[in-house]
Amino acid sequence: MKFRRYKIEGPHSVLADDEFYDAVESGLDKMEEEQELRDRLKSGQVIPVTPPPTSPASQHRLWPEIEKTVKQQVAMARMGIGECGSGWQLFAEDGEMKMYRREEEIDGMVVDPLKAVHVVKGITGHEVCHHFFSPQYRYDWETTLEQMTVLETISDDTLLFLQTHKRIWPASQRDVVFWSHIRKLPNDQDRDGPDIWTVVNNSTGHPDHPANVGKCVRIFLTVCLLCQTRVNPPKDGTPLSRENVSCKITYCSVVNPGGWAPASVLRAVYKREYPKFLKRFTAYVTNQTKNKPIMF
Repeated sequence: MKFRRYKIEGPHSVLADDEFYDAVESGLDKMEEEQELRDRLKSGQVIPVTPPPTSPASQHRLWPEIEKTVKQQVAMARMGIGECGSGWQLFAEDGEMKMYRREEEIDGMVVDPLKAVHVVKGITGHEVCHHFFSPQYRYDWETTLEQMTVLETISDDTLLFLQTHKRIWPASQRDVVFWSHIRKLPNDQDRDGPDIWTVVNNSTGHPDHPANVGKCVRIFLTVCLLCQTRVNPPKDGTPLSRENVSCKITYCSVVNPGGWAPASVLRAVYKREYPKFLKRFTAYVTNQTKNKPIMF
């Protein structure tokens, strides 16, 4: 039997944009179904990480980059859409969740910045960031993940990751190398209120894992998750419960997927996947914490 060979991903792909999108959409749906099955089979408890006031990572070679990037990303996450400059478009809205994007391209590749704001009842900022940062949960909520390796434990609050994502035909397989840092921030607006928590992920290089060598196309990303707990104390003097807490979540990202794909396809995939990701992840945190003590 002879197999027809042709270029799948690239500007000369034989697939029309709608065929390309349909194939990617089908692949993503299959991954979600597989993840739902794994979720029903898994459960467990892990002790959360509470970073110290001064990170032990401050002695690491990457620390100047980490400190600078975290401060920049937190400052941008705290800004309202009106303060972030022009061009932001509301592209998804579902209850408390609103998602905005600004259309940008680099060398013809879509790298639209995203900013999402959501409020979820019954969980805290510490709980959201703990589950987003900790590698033991990553396979549970990141449905496209094929393999994750912690290349270096810089400190309890800072890790260096290599992630390989499942191939979604007809696109090429992707991988990414990034550091991830979790941090507790003072609540300047309410010094007696719960602290604010953040996780920042940012692409970096690694000599043992150079970009675009082998079968994978390298993703480059910057992601900031900023979470603020809100507490509405019960008026009748009863103990605080999860009904009295909620979390305002701000999620910002800029992702360059590398390689090539039609701009219309990428934007259609983003419009579909980003809201689903945020709802899926927050639902996962809610389910993981519902019968456990509140973690502030």
